[in-house]
Amino acid sequence: MKKKRREIQRRISVLALFMLGAVVLIVCRYAWLQLVQGSALGERMKAQVGQDYAIQSPRGTILDRNGRELAVSTMTKSLYIDPSHVENPQELAENLAPLIGKTEQDILDDVAVGGGFVWVKRRMEQAEYEAVRQLIREKEYMSCLGFRDEAKRYYPNDVLAANVLGFVGTDDKGLDGIEQALDAMLKGEVKETYLTTDRQARPILDSIFSSRRRYMGDSCKTVELTIDSGIQFIVEQELDRAIAENNPKAITCVVMNPKNGEVLAMASRPSYNPNKFWDYNAEVWKNRAVSFIYEPGSTFKSVVAGAALQEKVVSPNQVFVDPGYVMVSGRRIQNWNGESFGTVTFTDVVKQSLNTGFAQVGLRLGAERLMKYARDFGFGEPTGIDLPGEESGILFKPEDMRDSDMATSAIGQSIAVTPLQLVTAVSAIANDGVLLKPHIVKTIRNADGSVYEERGKTEVRRVIDSATDKTLMGLLEQVVASGGGAKAQVKGYRIGGKTGTAQKIREDGSGYMDGRYIASFCGFAPVEDPQLTVLVMIDDPGTGNFYGGQIAAPVAGRIFAQLFRQMHIEPSSDPFAGMEPAEKKTQHRPARPFTGAVPDGKVVVPDFAGKSLREAAGLAADKGLTFQSEGSGYAVGQSIEMNTLVDKGTAITVYFEPG
Repeated sequence: MKKKRREIQRRISVLALFMLGAVVLIVCRYAWLQLVQGSALGERMKAQVGQDYAIQSPRGTILDRNGRELAVSTMTKSLYIDPSHVENPQELAENLAPLIGKTEQDILDDVAVGGGFVWVKRRMEQAEYEAVRQLIREKEYMSCLGFRDEAKRYYPNDVLAANVLGFVGTDDKGLDGIEQALDAMLKGEVKETYLTTDRQARPILDSIFSSRRRYMGDSCKTVELTIDSGIQFIVEQELDRAIAENNPKAITCVVMNPKNGEVLAMASRPSYNPNKFWDYNAEVWKNRAVSFIYEPGSTFKSVVAGAALQEKVVSPNQVFVDPGYVMVSGRRIQNWNGESFGTVTFTDVVKQSLNTGFAQVGLRLGAERLMKYARDFGFGEPTGIDLPGEESGILFKPEDMRDSDMATSAIGQSIAVTPLQLVTAVSAIANDGVLLKPHIVKTIRNADGSVYEERGKTEVRRVIDSATDKTLMGLLEQVVASGGGAKAQVKGYRIGGKTGTAQKIREDGSGYMDGRYIASFCGFAPVEDPQLTVLVMIDDPGTGNFYGGQIAAPVAGRIFAQLFRQMHIEPSSDPFAGMEPAEKKTQHRPARPFTGAVPDGKVVVPDFAGKSLREAAGLAADKGLTFQSEGSGYAVGQSIEMNTLVDKGTAITVYFEPG
């Protein structure tokens, strides 16, 4: 029994040692696999049972102020090839090329690149994707052809607001306009994820559902612009009409709300379709409203008039003698028609856009004040709007200015501005003399719909006093009512503004081009409660007519007329209806002639009846009276009866009506 027991114990010991050795071996093997080869085996396993996928979120949407889509993104399939797994390149090229609109040589060139990944066609249309997917199944091309998700940008309105929106290039990168300026916020995000797949690389189990979920990252924000697509359409339609009528090199229009600085429309012609931006010359991609600088001509006189009134170097009824031209530092400055207007008031200087009068005003202001007000009105520096490529414009340094520079700057020459700067400055006049920062982005929202940022009215500075501004608005209203901007009139509405005609500068800056002009009009309405500022700038019209009052003002007038209806703006009321002064209600009655010698310092009031405004102003100046006028046309009454003996310098108001 002892012998048998020892044998059993020996066997148990051997078995125990064997089992212990096996356990040690297993532990060592496990430790080797987990600690030494664990990472490599894990990667091998992942490669066998799944794949890494990049799930991309679509680019953020761009909307107009009313929520209408201006730019949207959808997820599309992009086709790639693995050249290392292509068995028969020629056969693959013959089968694939017709389905995706490429040549067989294109496919063969992609295969010849070699490696494991080459793009064949990015952002395919749905029909192309379905056709290629069917080919992969039928020909068993799973090992060499595959798809990846990518966002594709669409502009549903084609050309509408193209120069504002810009476009998107490869890899979801904004290349111009709002797309470029806000690319970091609009751009979609890519999230890397691992999906379990079958032997044909198709997701299985939970991976099927995770692959269908789009990743909505923090960057793909929705941008709402201040642009109104209805107003934008009206503007672009009128620009197309102006192109047909005037055959210019280009034309630009900006519509702004002067009360809050919102850009309601911004358009240029020629333009392009951002869905096919590659079909157009890069020059037409530019947004001329912010990237084109030019001499503003007489439209700049609005700013000069405001500065002169504010500094009290001139008054509306101050008399000027217009000889037709003036010589300043050896430079001849003449009126637009080369003629003399004789004795006129400053109101007439503004209405008729007389260069001689404004040259004198510029000299009275001096270099320091002239450039100060130009900068106060926003010229000489970018406005800071959310658009790329904005120019600063060009102004003089006061210490470098000669008398001729002051005179030419006062008539809108020798300086350069952008259309946006000009419409912003005129909006300040329409906004009681307060300059606002223009903006084109209204709201930015996160991918979940919450508000990320809201942008609104931003005051920059007050440029002229309220009382001065009201006087200036009255002068600019006269320009449209009975002056050079008459073709911008809309029946029933009070509109203020200024026309401009400027010669184009040679590209090398050596002087002006012969017969090449920029015609413009910039105005606001209704005068009693401005809600719109409109700038129309026509570059190098191809017709014989190049004056701003003749070709730019009518375009602005048509735009105003349509926008009044679009925005339901009521017609202007006549604030003077039923309130005519007594002197105008009765016909002028000659008084008994004054007899005897006229004492020193006294003057006999003359009869102004039937005289034009120019004649009446000259007669008052000859007699030594301070002349003031109301209305236009021919004199029908006067505040002091004729033949009355008054002091020299006495103010007399003469009332005019159209003849």
